[in-house]
Parts: sequence; C-alpha cells; structure tokens
Amino acid sequence: MTPAPERTELAAALREMRQRTGLSLTGLKERTPFSRSSWGRYLKGDTLPPREAVRALCRLAGEPEGRCLALWEIAEAASSGRAAHAPPDAPAPSRGAPPDVPPPEGTNRIRSLRIPPRVAVVAVAVLAVLASVVLATVLPAQDGAPGGAPGGSAGAARTSPAPGATGVPPPRCRGASCAGKDPINMLCGVAPDTLTTYRTVGGARLELRHSPRCGTSWARMWSTEIGDRVELTAPGPPRSAEVTDALDARAYLYTPMAATTPGTVVRACFHPAARTGPECFEARVG
Repeated sequence: MTPAPERTELAAALREMRQRTGLSLTGLKERTPFSRSSWGRYLKGDTLPPREAVRALCRLAGEPEGRCLALWEIAEAASSGRAAHAPPDAPAPSRGAPPDVPPPEGTNRIRSLRIPPRVAVVAVAVLAVLASVVLATVLPAQDGAPGGAPGGSAGAARTSPAPGATGVPPPRCRGASCAGKDPINMLCGVAPDTLTTYRTVGGARLELRHSPRCGTSWARMWSTEIGDRVELTAPGPPRSAEVTDALDARAYLYTPMAATTPGTVVRACFHPAARTGPECFEARVG
C-alpha cells in the first residue's frame, strides 16, 4: 500500500537528516529509544513515527525542530483523519515540502480555485508549530532552559507571507545567495507558489515552484522510478535531481534552486529511466 503523500514527505525529510548524521539504523537504535526496525519503517514512510522520534533525529542532525515537526503535524493530521473534518470554506496557504508538502501543495497567478477542505487543517497545524518555534527563539527562557493537474495546467493561486511575518521564520538566503541550495533547508519552501504542474506519459508528477520570499525557483517530482531525472533550466547552470533508490522513488525529490525574478521563464525536462526521450514544460514567474 502506497503511503499517504504527507507521510512520504515527512519520511524524505527524515532520510535527509539521517544521512547528515552519518548513522546507520543500528546507530539510530543505539542513540534513541526506538528500535532498528522501527527506524526502518519511519524512514521508508511505512509507519508514522512518534513525535519524539522526529525530535530525537533533529537533535542528532543538529537541525532546528520546527520544519520537521511541521511536517509531522501535517502527516499526523492526515493519518488521524482530523484533516477530513475541516470547515469547507476555511482559508489555507499552499502546502509545500516543508510546508514543500504535496503538496498539493498549482498557480500561474491567473485564476483561483477552491482550496480542498483538508488543506485548511494542515495549514493550521503548520502555522501553530512555526509560531511556537519563533516564540521559543524570541522570548527569553523562564526556567533557564533554551498535486496536481495533468499536462501543465494551472492550479490555485497562493499568496506567500512576507519574510519575518508573525509565525513564519525568515528564509536563510535570498536571490543569488540561494542558487544551488536546497529549498527546504533554506526555508524557501514555506508557502511557495506552484507555477505549473505536469504529469508525464509514465505517470510521474512534476511541479515548477517559486518562492517570492527567496526570489528563487526549483522543480520537484514524485511517483517516479529509479533512474528518473528532472533538470531545471533557469538563470545560471542547470540544476537536476535523480532518483537513486526505492526510497527516493517513494518521496518528493527537489532540484537545487535558481535565482529568478518576475518574468523569468523557468523550464523543466523530465528524463525517464527508460530513456524514451525527455518531456519538457515551462512556466513564467509572475
């Protein structure tokens, strides 16, 4: 059974952190209260990890807890069914994998569509976690302790919050300083615009994303196979991401970012493992 997109996104973030720690599954077992087999299920997305497992891995990787706990809140809400009971007209920002989760995280700023109800609950969970992270950072301690539409169709327009807005941590880079970096690690994946979405002949899904906060664009893909590759063409050298194993194939994979400004044409080409020829699509930054 394929894991829910929300859990898949969380698992991808956990795998990234695990790689940074350099620890094997046995190493994780020795340094946390969770077994080797449990970590295997968490990293594959087969099982939703407990909140404490996510926090433990954040500590080992030296990663601020906010991003992954926000992803955990999204996955937990979807898994528990809380997202299914959102009020039908509740407003919500775009979802992104970090909150570049499917996502479902499109838009060319031309037309607006009704936002699915469950996205509203996801947005509330994300903002609640991010707000707590900001408050914990800014306020002094008191106890001495620190989706998509096929064929390149446009989707729903989104308005991104201004950098430094309440409850939203500022990005870690801007413009040219972001070029070649990971959009999630740099917090550029918070409420990004989806410029366009695309479904390949083989069923893979792709999106072109843009962050007004960071002034950057990137591509991401999912529902892929080992050997699939996406290449982003924008100002600067091409940026690419390739599916190297089964875990990648079950997760969202992002290209590094390119600095872009309004009017920039961003192009992505999907190169399937079958080598049947690339499928390309593009969009203009609004």
